[in-house]
Amino acid sequence: AGMERARAPPRSPRYRRRRYWEARYQREGAEPREWLGALPRFLPQLEPELRPGDRILVLGCGNSALSHDLHELGYPDVTSIDFSPACIAAMRARYAHCPGLRWAVMDIRALAFPDATFDVVLEKGTLDVLMVEEKDPWAVSPQAVAAMHRVLAEVSRVLRPGGCFISITFAQPHFRKPHYAQEAFGWSLRHAPCGDGDAGAFHYFLYVMRKGQPLDPSDLALGRRL
Repeated sequence: AGMERARAPPRSPRYRRRRYWEARYQREGAEPREWLGALPRFLPQLEPELRPGDRILVLGCGNSALSHDLHELGYPDVTSIDFSPACIAAMRARYAHCPGLRWAVMDIRALAFPDATFDVVLEKGTLDVLMVEEKDPWAVSPQAVAAMHRVLAEVSRVLRPGGCFISITFAQPHFRKPHYAQEAFGWSLRHAPCGDGDAGAFHYFLYVMRKGQPLDPSDLALGRRL
């Protein structure tokens, strides 16, 4: 089941609302549900960025098995946050046998961690929720730009120097890179396509932002267009 073909998640304005997710997680509990497929699909691109001792933060974990799968692969220090109390309660219960996995109810726009807490921040499809109400990807609303900037500023703040932010999304580089390529965040940017290569399968992208390294001039120019 982990290798099912990646489908583009349906886009619904409800995805921005906490009460929608709260009701959904009360219904579903911690039964794993994967947006953009399970870990094996993007592990070849992800693994080179990770070290076994890394302190990892997973943003908007939902009921994905990603945090547990990372733990089982040999990354014992994983903190997972979601803004739904029902989700976090279900996940904490499901994975109570893994004391290295930590769970917290938190808003990604206001992380309650000190500066430079994590080696890796990881998100899979969570930032896409900030864009679900956008009608035109070529002309993103000031509200969406501001929401994205707020989250990314928080991510940059909790990353240690040399740490990395990894974003896994269907968003294509010409739409997503301008948000990430902001000098204020103090990181470099590169991306790699992921996917199965079967015709008809969606491709998606893994973006890696490395704290303390400079942006390429071409990316800087993209960022300034935003």
